[in-house]
Amino acid sequence: MNHKNKFVLLSVLLISQTAIAAEMKSFAGIRFVKVEAGCFEMGQDKKTDLSEKDKNTTSNELPSHRVCISKPFYIGESEITQKQWEDVMGSNPSKFKGMYRPVERVTWNDTQTFIEKLNDREKGDFYRLPTEAEWEYAARAGTQTVYSFGNDAKNIQDYAWFGNEGYGGDSHEVGQKKANPWGLVDIHGNVWEWVQDWYDPTYYQHSLETDPKGAESGQYKVYRGGSWVAKQSNLRSAVRYSGLPTTRSGDIGFRLVREVK
Repeated sequence: MNHKNKFVLLSVLLISQTAIAAEMKSFAGIRFVKVEAGCFEMGQDKKTDLSEKDKNTTSNELPSHRVCISKPFYIGESEITQKQWEDVMGSNPSKFKGMYRPVERVTWNDTQTFIEKLNDREKGDFYRLPTEAEWEYAARAGTQTVYSFGNDAKNIQDYAWFGNEGYGGDSHEVGQKKANPWGLVDIHGNVWEWVQDWYDPTYYQHSLETDPKGAESGQYKVYRGGSWVAKQSNLRSAVRYSGLPTTRSGDIGFRLVREVK
């Protein structure tokens, strides 16, 4: 498929997904989905009878606990693309080049520079990374299943780019797979996504119920969602990974939140 046809396909997919979400907004060339306030069960329950959960749940996903997001927010429909990054930063650090592929090889610290420049451009404090709780709330999109599309991994190819054939390959243009129930694309797979929180493997044992923001400090930052490298079990909605704020990898990017003012 040539570049022109790829662009047309991407446009059609994104337009078709507009009808899925309750509301779409566009700021600074980045498409956002409005997420209403609400409560959900965060993490995973080790006691479930579902073998997929039992087999793959790790200790840092435990215990399952109630979390409430008290205010609505906008979250990026997709991961930030290389074009969006270049428009703000004037350069492209990605290993796998393509305007509509997610930007990668960006550290957590790099995302903060991008956010600062974007906020300066709009003369306000609007943009940030999602908290880990906001990310999982939006990723689950009202579900409590292993993935946002259900418990059965046999359908995962319809929703995610992942490392099902080993660790070869690369990233893909955003929006080529099905969206989750709230209209977010590539929430499973393609590239991991940095979130705001410091990582604490035991945080769920003492998490706040309302608007938790993670540990107050730490050595590592959290990233979520799986990637084109990850095996399918690492694309589960509850999976938590972490890296140094200076970690730079060809399978880690991010998506933004824009706060409702």
